[in-house]
Amino acid sequence: MSDTFRAVVVDRVDDQHTAGLRDLTLADLPEHDVLVDVEYSTLNYKDGLAITGTAPICRSVPMVCGVDLAGTVAESGSDSFSPGDRVLVNGYGLSESHWGGYSQKARMKPEWLVPVPDAFTNQQAMAIGTAGYTAMLCVMALQDHGVTPESGDVVVTGAAGGVGSVAVALLARAGYRVIASTGREAERDYLRSLGAADFIARDTLSAKPRPIGRESWAGAVDVVGSSTLANLIAQTRYGGCVAACGLAGGMDLPSSVYPFILRGVVLAGVDSVMAPMELRQEAWRRLAAELPADLLSEMTTVEPMSRIEELAASILAGQTRGRVVIDVNA
Repeated sequence: MSDTFRAVVVDRVDDQHTAGLRDLTLADLPEHDVLVDVEYSTLNYKDGLAITGTAPICRSVPMVCGVDLAGTVAESGSDSFSPGDRVLVNGYGLSESHWGGYSQKARMKPEWLVPVPDAFTNQQAMAIGTAGYTAMLCVMALQDHGVTPESGDVVVTGAAGGVGSVAVALLARAGYRVIASTGREAERDYLRSLGAADFIARDTLSAKPRPIGRESWAGAVDVVGSSTLANLIAQTRYGGCVAACGLAGGMDLPSSVYPFILRGVVLAGVDSVMAPMELRQEAWRRLAAELPADLLSEMTTVEPMSRIEELAASILAGQTRGRVVIDVNA
């Protein structure tokens, strides 16, 4: 086993943010119980913020970035995992307070590890990654609050992005009529291929919200926040639910209590970082059963880790489509 490997490390040099590939050794890794030979990670909005330094994602430096990883156990001090096991990690503070997945080797706590479902290769597991796993948590939240295909339309914001693409595919596959919100006209054919039935312009939902509006849909999956989330809430039908999982448009919420007390609308916050293991395992079980491999392939591109700085800028500019898998060994 080679002692030297490559990783993407964020640091501060002369009080300036830096990010790039660096050679590390096993002695540099945190002292956790399971050593993983990492094969793939992913590109998420939070990764873009961490790599570019746009937001203070990394709570300490130096920090190995990447909120996801999938690979094979190389060494284990845990009874729960053995060398050769295929595992994945989503969240748990990776890239924030713990070294993450943009690394050819990683040491992880066993309680963070989820076995890769037999239905997926390690690459496919990262084609889903945090974004797809979060999308499934959002679908589960809508269903837990009684939103069915018979309830009415469901709208997905940021539909051409990672969470949005998987959410559109999962909801359409489950029989929902999905309205996709995107600011990129060129992505409409792509979204139709995933199952979108209709579209709403991003600008329509980001306009200044009214306290309450016309009842337009039974549920929503939102990655944007701010005025978009406020408009979604104001326009949700009686008894509907909005699953909120992102803040690409801002962390404020210029809403009112009217939709909640006049229509019984539910705002369901969806957290993927510290979700209980039982919920994670159920989400991954359902992804294996409900997300077709051909659709997963259609929404995925694979990029080498050497391009991570360029890719980070692209995702923050809203220029990526679907899921971007990072091959850490390319």
